[in-house]
Amino acid sequence: MAACLRFTTRSEEPVWKSFLETKGHDATCFPNLKLLSAKPGVVTASLKIEPYNVNRVGIPQTVHGGLVLSLTDTLGSLAVASKGHYMTGVSTDVGTSFVRPAGRPGDVLYMKSELTGMGKSLAYSRTEFTNADGVLLAYGYHTKYVGKSSSHPSNVVISEDGETLLEGEIVD
Repeated sequence: MAACLRFTTRSEEPVWKSFLETKGHDATCFPNLKLLSAKPGVVTASLKIEPYNVNRVGIPQTVHGGLVLSLTDTLGSLAVASKGHYMTGVSTDVGTSFVRPAGRPGDVLYMKSELTGMGKSLAYSRTEFTNADGVLLAYGYHTKYVGKSSSHPSNVVISEDGETLLEGEIVD
């Protein structure tokens, strides 16, 4: 497995496996999220939509907007982690625009989250949500304060292509 994907999905805190292990919001709302790829600053994922992911009203029932917003937050954090950050900071701003209904139970939602900027204190990401045909369903933005996490001793340096660990150690 490529170094970037391995780091982003490692079992040590605070990235995806630990999100699930803590049994918090992420594990409850989308335990079946699959990370498909990770390169420094870019993460792709998919989610099979389950009945618990939809609005309670409407025929047919479609994805709840809160799910899309939560995924914007989580994937923005994973995009920060993909840059080698052991800790991903705290959210300062998050928002989503809904272009069209994001699917029904049984459909698969595809996501791509990309860092659009990262400095010493703040990181910015944009996440796009598409269906199996690549049609844009929604997009979101996420700003995180990374000031204290940017110098964490467990941070690593990963090659630009995401394949090779250049500095540090990935704990599995």
